[in-house]
Amino acid sequence: MSVGVLLLTHEAMGAALVTAARHVLGKMTLPLDVIEVGSSADPDNMLTEAARHARELDDGGGVLVLTDLYGATPCNVAQRLPALGLNMHCVSGLNLPMLLRVLNYPEQSLDELAQTAASGGRGGIFIDHA
Repeated sequence: MSVGVLLLTHEAMGAALVTAARHVLGKMTLPLDVIEVGSSADPDNMLTEAARHARELDDGGGVLVLTDLYGATPCNVAQRLPALGLNMHCVSGLNLPMLLRVLNYPEQSLDELAQTAASGGRGGIFIDHA
């Protein structure tokens, strides 16, 4: 039993991150899917689609939903998923270090993986010393 990972992002971002992760890792270590929200997307339709994808990803370990921007439509949709009976956590601020960290710990529980995602995202930010 593993945690499924759903990237719920603005257009083109989720697919690009998955492509980059495949380049770095070679393979996906967890069940992974991407939903990209277009600028004219209806949030209620996106909720229905996200719930369907999340249910397909959940084999009993729950689903970690990674969104790109807190307060934007993808994140707002993700935050409505638990009301539909889904076992999930949402972590916003998605970046490539966050995704790579998640994919490097496929044995973790949903709760642990949410913390790993947040830590990985923060840890991937660096300011040079110039």
